[in-house]
Amino acid sequence: MAKTFKRKQLKLVFFVFVVILSTGFFLFKGTLPKIITADNFTNAYASLGNSRFSYVAGVASGSSGSSSVTIDSSGNPDNDIDHLFPKDSVCFAPVSLSGCTDDKDYTVATTGAADSQTFTVSTPLSTTLNADDLVVATQSGSLAITFTLATTVPDGGDLLITIPMANDENGQDGFPDYADTVANSGFDLGPNTAGVGVTSTDVSVGTTSSGTCVNGDWSAAVITRGSGSSDHTIRIDRSGSSCEANSTIVTVTIDSDPGIVNPAPTLSSHTQGAADEYTINVKTRDNTDATIDSSNVMLAPVEAVFVSATVSETLSFAVAGVAAAQSHCGNNTSITSTATSIPWSTLSSSTTFYYASQGLTLSTNANNGYNVYIEENDQMGKDGATCTGTAPSTGHFTFSGTTCIRDTVCGSTPCTEQNGYYWTDATNYPGFGYSLENGTGTDAAFVYNSTSEPCTTTAGAGTFCAKQIADIQGAETRYPVMTAGGPVDASNVYVCYKIDIPGTQPAGYYYNTIKYTAIPKF
Repeated sequence: MAKTFKRKQLKLVFFVFVVILSTGFFLFKGTLPKIITADNFTNAYASLGNSRFSYVAGVASGSSGSSSVTIDSSGNPDNDIDHLFPKDSVCFAPVSLSGCTDDKDYTVATTGAADSQTFTVSTPLSTTLNADDLVVATQSGSLAITFTLATTVPDGGDLLITIPMANDENGQDGFPDYADTVANSGFDLGPNTAGVGVTSTDVSVGTTSSGTCVNGDWSAAVITRGSGSSDHTIRIDRSGSSCEANSTIVTVTIDSDPGIVNPAPTLSSHTQGAADEYTINVKTRDNTDATIDSSNVMLAPVEAVFVSATVSETLSFAVAGVAAAQSHCGNNTSITSTATSIPWSTLSSSTTFYYASQGLTLSTNANNGYNVYIEENDQMGKDGATCTGTAPSTGHFTFSGTTCIRDTVCGSTPCTEQNGYYWTDATNYPGFGYSLENGTGTDAAFVYNSTSEPCTTTAGAGTFCAKQIADIQGAETRYPVMTAGGPVDASNVYVCYKIDIPGTQPAGYYYNTIKYTAIPKF
């Protein structure tokens, strides 16, 4: 009997317990808070249009009128000039980074010419730098953040992007931020004065969707610049339509003008060549500002790599002989020349043209090209005697008692060392002269069959336009036979020599010396 009573008591207690639990369930059902769990975006990433660190170093010295600046070797984000490159734009600013000392940017001319602490600028300093000034080379550019929605963003929702800035830094001034650690440093958006720094017009949103997400339903960005320990935020509201999950790719871009200002390296334990990694948070929110999805994306500014190489100045010039019976300048060569001689041998016939040629080949990497000049020490004197003066246009072949083979005058309109004329009359206009023909390239200063300056278009045009060789003894000016305005590779020109003597030319051995001078223009 006692056991039965106890059994009934236990059943009653169990029944009451179940009732209490059930009652509690119904009492609290629907009143418990709803828990929202934020997913991560898929394929979320960020990229800088310019990933190079800004440069900030301390000034050790720099005098007005001088182009040389020496930096401090410790205590600053940059303590050498390893990350300062030629053509960088630099400003000299006080430690407060409130503006350039003399409101002027300078261009770096050379780095490392003296040591790892000294560089030069392209124009002299207009003021003497202060010992507590900073050398600042700002690096800025675009920022793009791309992600695929994991959860639908409703009408009335928004995107919120948080960009780190330096804790209590020197103001949003367009100068690079820097601090002791990454956690205390960040990016600068520039002053918040209208039209200066990054503004809403510099921020754009683009969406690619296979659903009904309308790209144009994003509002203009609202930028809140960081202050104290608060980071920058960019909020972009959604209105008019929702953007579906998993089918919408969103890209938010800050353009490059003026662009987001990259930080300088951190002050503590930074290793050159190692990136400082910064975190940007991107989230979507509903119309109550409750987070829907959230992801962190990373930015990793790092020192740039200066690639340099020195290519030596090159000039290759060669003179080559040409065999007999080769066609150049419209005629077959009468003799075989060598690199060092034009051996006319015996001129057995008067009032007859004889031909010879040499090939000139030149290569150079000179930026401004080159000239090859031709000159003779004198006209061809008997036994090498001096032919005082220059060739007369007509008449005798004797110069101050010396018998010579004079330089040709070409025709009724005399040719000179500067001006050409068609030389076709062997009877009335004997002498020694030359013309040119292009082999490879177009570097001949003129050509034998030209019908334009320096040759004329009179009778004989297009046959053999000739010039005299500049007579140095006669103080004539040398002129080019080859010329170009830039680098060339194996340009080739043929110099075509021509000689003719009158029937009254005295017997004897005549000679002179011709010289080529190649001048590259680097």
